Amino acid sequence: MLRSLEAPLHLTTLSFAFLLAWCGAAQAQVGLGGRPIGLSPGAALLNTGRTVVLPAVDRQVLIAEDEQNASGRKGPYRFGYNHTVDIGDRTHGAWTLLRNGDRVWQVTLHCPAAFSVNFRFDRYVVPAGGKVFVYDAWGHTLGAFDASSNGGGPVMGVSQLPGDRITIEYQEPAERAGEGSFHIDRVTHGYRDIFDMAKDFGESGPCNINVICPEGDAWRDQIRSVAIITVGGSGFCSGTLVNNCAEDGTPYFLTANHCLDADVEDWVFRFNWDSPSCDPTENGPLDRTVSGCELLVNSEGTDVALLQLNSVPPEAYQVYYSGWDHSAVPAEQVTGIHHPSGDIKKISSSSSAVTPVTFDDAECWNVGVWNAGTTEQGSSGSGLWNQNKQLVGQLFGGAANCDNSVDDNYGRLDVSWPLLEPYLGAACGDTLGGWEPEEVVELVFDAAITSITNVAALQCGEDSIAPVITLKNNGTVVMTSVTITFGMLGGPSYVQDWTGSLQPGQTVTVPLDTIPLLGGANVLSVTSSSPNGSVDQVAANDTWTINFDASSPAALVSLILTLDNYGSDITWELATETGNVLYEGGPYPDFQNGQLDSTAFCLTNGCYTFTINDFFGNGLCCDDGEGRYVIRDVFGTVYGESDGQYAEQNMNEFCLAGVAVPEVPFPTVTVLPNPSAGMFNLRAATGGKEVDYLVVDAMGRSVIVGRSSALGNAIIDLSERPAGIYHLVLLTGSSSVVKRLVLSQ
Repeated sequence: MLRSLEAPLHLTTLSFAFLLAWCGAAQAQVGLGGRPIGLSPGAALLNTGRTVVLPAVDRQVLIAEDEQNASGRKGPYRFGYNHTVDIGDRTHGAWTLLRNGDRVWQVTLHCPAAFSVNFRFDRYVVPAGGKVFVYDAWGHTLGAFDASSNGGGPVMGVSQLPGDRITIEYQEPAERAGEGSFHIDRVTHGYRDIFDMAKDFGESGPCNINVICPEGDAWRDQIRSVAIITVGGSGFCSGTLVNNCAEDGTPYFLTANHCLDADVEDWVFRFNWDSPSCDPTENGPLDRTVSGCELLVNSEGTDVALLQLNSVPPEAYQVYYSGWDHSAVPAEQVTGIHHPSGDIKKISSSSSAVTPVTFDDAECWNVGVWNAGTTEQGSSGSGLWNQNKQLVGQLFGGAANCDNSVDDNYGRLDVSWPLLEPYLGAACGDTLGGWEPEEVVELVFDAAITSITNVAALQCGEDSIAPVITLKNNGTVVMTSVTITFGMLGGPSYVQDWTGSLQPGQTVTVPLDTIPLLGGANVLSVTSSSPNGSVDQVAANDTWTINFDASSPAALVSLILTLDNYGSDITWELATETGNVLYEGGPYPDFQNGQLDSTAFCLTNGCYTFTINDFFGNGLCCDDGEGRYVIRDVFGTVYGESDGQYAEQNMNEFCLAGVAVPEVPFPTVTVLPNPSAGMFNLRAATGGKEVDYLVVDAMGRSVIVGRSSALGNAIIDLSERPAGIYHLVLLTGSSSVVKRLVLSQ
C-alpha cells in the first residue's frame, strides 16, 4: 500500500525572521529549477520508510576542540562534523514505480539536533532526463541537478540546507530505467549555527561590516567576485574569481593553499551571499552555488592556490572577474572582501601601505592595521585589493580580530606569479582590469504582465468574460501609466489605459473591461506597452496569454461511470476535435465495485472524443467486477456507452449539432447571489412566457424541476444539498440555456 510522506519537522528552532529571509530561495547548484514530487500533491504516491538516522554529536566538545586548535592561520573555519557513511540507491531509501513507468528514489538523512545538513555524492551518475532534488522540511529546495551540474564529474558536493534533516529525490524516466546510480560517503552535521536559526544573525565579530553598507559602495564589482567555499564538507574558506588576459570568462578562482584538503572536486562555491540590508544583517540567497573544481597550481611559499571551477557561474549570478596587479610595488591602501567565521560577506579597509614580510615561511604582504572591519577564521583565501581595485594577494593568517584589528598577512601575488602566469596570461603586462560577461543595462522602463485570472478554463453558457491581470513594474522608476491591449485571437482588440503609482518591483491587479466571448477554443492575449509614455525596454515580458474553451450556446452532457474493483487502473479524458482536453478523471480507489462516479460536461456544437484507459489492460468488467459507463444528456439521449469489455483502452466519438440559442431569447439571465449558501434568485427576460427549468448535480441527475413565472422569476433552494457545482438548465422548445451555480458551505 502506498503511504504519505513523514510529517515535517517542528519549527521550534527557527526564528520567524529566518523563515521570511528564506522565502523564494534555493533553486540551483548549478540547478535547473523545478519541483520535487515529494513537495507536490503527488507525494502521497511515494513509498516511505527511507530515513537514515546519523549518530548524535557533542557540540560543546567540538567547539572546545576548535578553540584548542586555533592558530594564526585564518581557516578553514570548521562548522560541521563529517560522518563517514555508506548510503546508496541500492541499499537505502525507497523506490516508487509511477504509473507512466518512471521511477523515483528517495532517502531522508536525519542528523539529530543539527543546525544544517550537507553531504557528498562520491558516485553521481545521472542519465539524460534524470533529475536530482534536495529539500528540507520547510520546502527549501536545491536542484534540479543533472549530469552537467558538476561539470559531468562522478563526484558532487551539495551545499547546506537548514535544520536537522534533508530529503534526496532522484527522478528517473522510464526509458532510462536502471541507468542512474548514487552513493553518499559523507554527511556533515552542522554543529555551528551558520544560518542563525536560534539567535541574532552573525557568527562573526561585531566590528565586521556588511558589504551592502556605504563602505562597500566603491567596491560593488569586486564584491560580486567573492564566494564562500565549503571545504571538505565541514569547513569554510573564502576566495575570488579572477580575470585572465584573454578575458574569456574562464572561471579561475584564487584562494589559499592552507584551505586545501585531499579532495577539491567536491568543494561548493556560494556566490552573492550578501545581506540585503546594512543593519540589521539579514540572510542572503543560498542558491547561487557552483559545485566542484580542479586544482591547477598551489604553493606553500606564498600560501596560494589557483582553481578552475567545474561550471561557469550562470548569468543569473551576475558575477565579476577581478583584475590584478602582480608588480612588486606595495599597495598604498588596501581592501579585503571575505566571509569571516562563515558569515554573510563583509568588507575591511586599511588606509596604510602594506609591507613585505615573511610569515610562517611564506612571502606575504602585511596589513599593519585595519581602519574598518577585520578578518577571522573563514576569511582565509580571500583577496586583498589595492587602491586601483586590483588583486595583490590572498589571506594567509595573522592576529587581527575585533578586539585588536592589527597584523594580517596575505600571500604575495607578485611572488606567486610564475605559477599563475600560464593560466592568467603573460600578454597583458603587470596589471589587468576586471571583467564581467555582459554589462548590466539599467532597465528604467519595463512594464510586465505576470498573470491573467478570473477566466475559467471552460466557460459554460457565458457570453462574455471580465479578465483580471497582474501588472508589474520591473523598471527603476515609479510607473504612473501603461497602455494595455487585449482580446481573443481572431477577434477584435480592445485598449485600456492604466494610471496609478507603482513602485519598482511592485505589482498591482488591474480589472479589464468585459469583452464578448467567441464559441469554441479561445486564446486570450494581453499586452502592456508605453510605460510612462516611453518605450518598454524588455518586450519579452510584455505579453501573457491563456487558453480556454467556451461552450456557448451550451448543452449539458454527463458521464455516469460504474467502477469495478480496481479503480486505481482507470483514467479517462474528454477532448475536443482539436485535441484540447476539457475534462479528465481517475485514478479511483480500489474495491469500489458497483460504485458510481459522475461528471457533468458543459459542451457546445462540435465533435468530441471520450477515451477511457485501463492500466492493467482488462477493462472494467468480468474478473475485476461489473463496471461500465454511459454518456447522456439531460433529455436521456445517449452519446456513448460501454459494458466495460475492453482491454487497455476504449474510445467513443460523438458530435453535438442541435445546440442553439433558445427560440424564446433571454436577453438577460441572472442568478443572484452566486455563489450562495443555498438560496438562488433567478431573473430572466422571457417575453412574458413561463419557462421550464431544472437543476442538475455533478452526476447528471435532476435535483430540482420547476417553472418560472411569466416574469421569468423563480427561487431555487439548494440549502439541503451538499456544497459543489450545479447547473441550471432553462428549457424552451428543443433548445436550452445553461448557467453554473456554485453552492458554498
